Amino acid sequence: MSAPCNACPRKCGADRETSCGVCGAPDKFRLARAALHFWEEPCISGKGGSGAVFFSGCNLKCVYCQNYEISTLNRGKEVSDVQLISIFESLIKQGAENINLVNPTHYAPRLAALLSEWKSPVPIVYNSSGYESVETLKMLDGLVDIYLPDFKYIRADKARRYSKAEDYPQTAMAALTEMRRQCPEDVFENGVMKKGMIIRHLILPANTNSSLEILNFLARNFGDTYISLMAQFTPCGELSDFPEINRRITRREYDKVADYAADLGLEKVFLQKLSSSSKKFIPAFDFTGIM
Repeated sequence: MSAPCNACPRKCGADRETSCGVCGAPDKFRLARAALHFWEEPCISGKGGSGAVFFSGCNLKCVYCQNYEISTLNRGKEVSDVQLISIFESLIKQGAENINLVNPTHYAPRLAALLSEWKSPVPIVYNSSGYESVETLKMLDGLVDIYLPDFKYIRADKARRYSKAEDYPQTAMAALTEMRRQCPEDVFENGVMKKGMIIRHLILPANTNSSLEILNFLARNFGDTYISLMAQFTPCGELSDFPEINRRITRREYDKVADYAADLGLEKVFLQKLSSSSKKFIPAFDFTGIM
């Protein structure tokens, strides 16, 4: 029997060698895709593409997740530590600008052990929902070059409704602070980020006032940190009980949030095009790069 898993804020205490916790993931790595990805922020994708490694399972499980096939349905293939390193090295040989760990939260302790032994020649990107334990993040200190967290909610009722995580706001705030402590300086080479942090916020339909509150918070507390405003929301999964978000965002909603960021004087902002709201941008979780 392994130690109870309390790696994420859920602290469900599952024995992941014999069962799965809230995240739905076993102890061993499970992946759904590993390939060059060109749809991240320009400074992450660069010219060569980001080496995106998609982990199956998720501790947050948002009802609208566009990756629900792997986050909720847990589609994936189990790989060993040695196989994962081989996947990383294959992506690097293909020209990956970085190794982009997508949704790695529930594997953070195992990744910390692996990255302590295997040293990447390209930056390691930790791409997460922002729902992280500070204690677990500290295991990654010095091992992650770029943090790419979401900041999804600032209202507890929204976090509870869409992600069953009422504590998301304060938990994510503490996590962002720890991430920035670890990566306090943004470093670029030829327009590609080598070290630093970008905070992402996905604009949800019928939730723009929450987005404005989030921008206020970020302006006060992370005013010198890059922010990525994402317009890619596409209705996915079963949203019949959530009719207010069962649509794409409108041009009016998009402009409202974008204009407010400008009014706040935020200069380090990536703004995703409204046309990004399309299922054609969702990767195929067909085990590319794994099989």
